[in-house]
Amino acid sequence: MQHPQLGRYPAARQVIAQISDTHLLHGGAPLGGVADTVAALAQTSAQLERLGGSIDAIVVTGDVADLGEPDAYRLARAALEPVAERMGSRLVWVMGNHDERATFRSELLGEPASDAPVHRVVEVEGLRIIALDSTVPGYHHGELDDASLDWLAAALEVPAEHGAVIALHHAPIATPLALMDVLELRGQDRLAEVVRGRDVRLILGGHLHYATNGSFAGIPVSVAGATAYTMDLSATPRNLVGVDGGRSFSLVHLYPDGVVTSVVPVGPYSPVTTLDGGFLDEIESLAPEARLERFSRKLGTE
Repeated sequence: MQHPQLGRYPAARQVIAQISDTHLLHGGAPLGGVADTVAALAQTSAQLERLGGSIDAIVVTGDVADLGEPDAYRLARAALEPVAERMGSRLVWVMGNHDERATFRSELLGEPASDAPVHRVVEVEGLRIIALDSTVPGYHHGELDDASLDWLAAALEVPAEHGAVIALHHAPIATPLALMDVLELRGQDRLAEVVRGRDVRLILGGHLHYATNGSFAGIPVSVAGATAYTMDLSATPRNLVGVDGGRSFSLVHLYPDGVVTSVVPVGPYSPVTTLDGGFLDEIESLAPEARLERFSRKLGTE
C-alpha cells in the first residue's frame, strides 16, 4: 500500500534495504563458535519481508562469507533470493574483504570464476546503484587503484535520472576504533576527485560492524551495522571487541531532495507499543486538524 502523505514530506521515491557483514560459514557453523549467523540472516530476511513490496533494492555490502566458502554463498542466496523475488526487489551483492572474488562471482552472480575486481552497475527505477569492489586479494584493508577509479568515472559519466548510489565495503570515513584504521580504504584522494561534482547522492559501506554516518567529498556516507556480530564501541580503550548482539540492517529512503537512513534492530524482541493499520486508516480519514486532536493531543488535556 502506498505510504500516505500526512505531513510535509511525500513517500520516498526509492527505498533500499542495506544488509552487511553476514559472515556465513560452510554448513552454517557458528562464527567464533558463538554467533549463529544463519539464524541472524533468516531473522533479517523475515523482517524485510514484512515490508512487502516497498523495497526497490536489497544491497549487501560485503563480507557475505567469512572464509569465501562456496556453501556459505549458497546459504546467503537461499536466505535472500526468495525474499527479493517475492518483494520484487533487485538484489545487489558487493564484495568484502572476507570474500573471495572467484567464488563470489561464480556462486552469487552465476558468472565464470575470475579474480578480477567485481564491479557492477544496476539501474533501479531511475536510480543507478554502483557496486564497487574495494578489496585487495590476500589482505583485509581496502584500496581503489587507478583502473577501478577509471571504471567508476566512466560509470558516472552520464547522470542517472534519479542520481547514483555507490556501494562499497570499505567506507571512506573515520572510525574511533584505532585498529580499524589499519584496514581503512586507500586511494581516497583520487576517489574524492572522481565523485565530486557528479550525481552521487549517497555512499553505502560496511566493514565496521556498527552503524554510523558521515560524509565524504560532500556526499553523505551511511555504514550499515552487521548481522553477524557488532563491535562494542564502549569496550576498554585500545581493545577491539566484537559481541554476539546489537545486530542491525539499514533502510535508505531516497526523496527527490534528500536521503534518510534508518537503523533497524534485528530481533527477536518484544513490542512495547503497537498502533495497527486500522488506526492509520482512521487517521487518514480525518481532516488535518482532526488528526492532531486524535493523535497529537496529550491525554487528559482539553
